[in-house]
Amino acid sequence: MRAADPALDSLQGLALGDAFGDRWFSVPIDELSDALAVRTLRPAPWPWTDDTAMALVLVRHLITWGEVRQDALAGDFAAEYGREYHRDYGPAMHRVLRGIGSGGDWRAITSSQFEGHGSYGNGAAMRVAPLGAWFADDLDETVRQAELQALTTHFHPEAVAGAVAVALAAALAVRTRGRRAPGRAELLTEIAGRLPDSEVRSGLRIAARMPDRTSVRHAAAVLGSGLLISAPDTVPFALWSAAGHLDSLPEAIWHTVAGGGDTDTTCAIAAGVVAARTGLADVPPAWLAAREELPDWVAEVSTSS
Repeated sequence: MRAADPALDSLQGLALGDAFGDRWFSVPIDELSDALAVRTLRPAPWPWTDDTAMALVLVRHLITWGEVRQDALAGDFAAEYGREYHRDYGPAMHRVLRGIGSGGDWRAITSSQFEGHGSYGNGAAMRVAPLGAWFADDLDETVRQAELQALTTHFHPEAVAGAVAVALAAALAVRTRGRRAPGRAELLTEIAGRLPDSEVRSGLRIAARMPDRTSVRHAAAVLGSGLLISAPDTVPFALWSAAGHLDSLPEAIWHTVAGGGDTDTTCAIAAGVVAARTGLADVPPAWLAAREELPDWVAEVSTSS
């Protein structure tokens, strides 16, 4: 199952970023800045959230089917929610996943959200990096599969664009394994060029034009760091951060959390992308010991592959 290897690396990184970032969620920005200046870790344990719960479902689905089968995936998401509903799911996802779990048609449920516009939240993007790593050999397929998985919960085009952007970032990260990392502007520009006209694409283009000396706080203020819990307000910043630290997963996580906002999700996205390239080799053992363990099947698949 060699094709699963980068996806499993991405999954492990995503879960680490999610758990790390969640421990900084809602920390006042001044306190956050002071602690990050000396890189003080938050106390263990570091539980992971719905970001990881849904990513686990998605990866297991790919292992089973080799592709996204929307009816089955929607059912898988709802079943996992039924077991793990305490994982900080957002209000819209509570409604969506309860409806699907009760036997509703996911198409009707997702398209009826927000007066028929659908959710443009960041939930479809937060979980998708391992899928991008899985389909890294074919960028057109990466786009198609990212869209399919997004639509099972998020009907809005911006949510879909955000998911596609993250999947492409992870796929491109995998394709550079063992080689020089692309520059930040190069990577962000390539991703934006493959997206439809959208706020997400505009945000990535703005991010690509930011000078190298741009501070994290300034980038977060301009691009958004997830305070609105939307794809346009989350994905450009998370990918800007990842694209500047493609050779170090710990640096990518520290850098991303410094932006504040929806830190579990921004860190999950950035770490899922970077880990698709680096794996977890440079992660301090104490971080992995603090992070809540993933289900046994993850280790079993990693060993068998």
